[in-house]
Amino acid sequence: MPLNPAPVTPASKQVHHYPFWYGGFASVVAAMCTHPLDLAKVRMQTAEERGRSMMQTILHVFRNEGFFALYKGLSASILRQATYSTTRFGAYEKMKDWASGGSDVTPPFYVILPMAMAAGWLGGAVGNPADIINIRMQNDMALDPTHRRNYRNALDGLLRMTREEGPKSLFRGLYPNTARGVLMTASQMVSYDEFKNILVNHLGMDSKSIHTHFAASILAGLVATTVCSPVDVVKTRIMNEKEKHQPAVVILKEAVRSEGILFAFRGWLPSFIRLGPHTIVTFIVLEKLKTIGIGMHS
Repeated sequence: MPLNPAPVTPASKQVHHYPFWYGGFASVVAAMCTHPLDLAKVRMQTAEERGRSMMQTILHVFRNEGFFALYKGLSASILRQATYSTTRFGAYEKMKDWASGGSDVTPPFYVILPMAMAAGWLGGAVGNPADIINIRMQNDMALDPTHRRNYRNALDGLLRMTREEGPKSLFRGLYPNTARGVLMTASQMVSYDEFKNILVNHLGMDSKSIHTHFAASILAGLVATTVCSPVDVVKTRIMNEKEKHQPAVVILKEAVRSEGILFAFRGWLPSFIRLGPHTIVTFIVLEKLKTIGIGMHS
């Protein structure tokens, strides 16, 4: 039985089933567009020295490592989105479709929130190995040469990590990563749907307009960045460790003691500057794919 079935109207009679991979494909496109920003965010979160802005970090990488260093770890970023985002978007859309009875009407907030949280947990678990490789490859050149891993690509990183550190290492940082997946999916997807509903139903904007999608996605990116920042910083530090392998609680306590509570929002601005465009591109591409899908089946 669908939850809170929508009123029977011509619009709600239309049942559209979207392929599971739509969200993952949209996220891969977004990752390819925003990868240098993501690399700068990781470098800032793991840097021992403070004070360097995101633009200064990007220029530092460009001057000292070359242009292509800005795309270091791109294969891992693509693999991460192909696993993490395909799972979370696909699961969320399937559960939302079930809750709405197959209509185009978005279920209430209290219905889709737990669904988004479950989808985020699944995505975080599935994408954990690729996320570790992604962070390591992006931060590799910032390390001392004797500590660099020098993975050739994402697959090489996964194989070497399994061989050198054991299969369990692929799930290092699983708890903070799944927690971030829960927070990210709940804050990003649910807020996007809610903002879109407000823009359409209360401000009279067109649900198919790119302006609506742009406005809803940038607001969703703002919410998601703020909600996920503390977990994102801890997760990045855990996954970038080479020898200590400290629990998340220990890293959290040490960071608060040495850097203060504001460490949890370290790199917030680059995170938003990265996540904002990433969210915009993701949802605009996703909405375009849905429109194309509707056209093909109409």
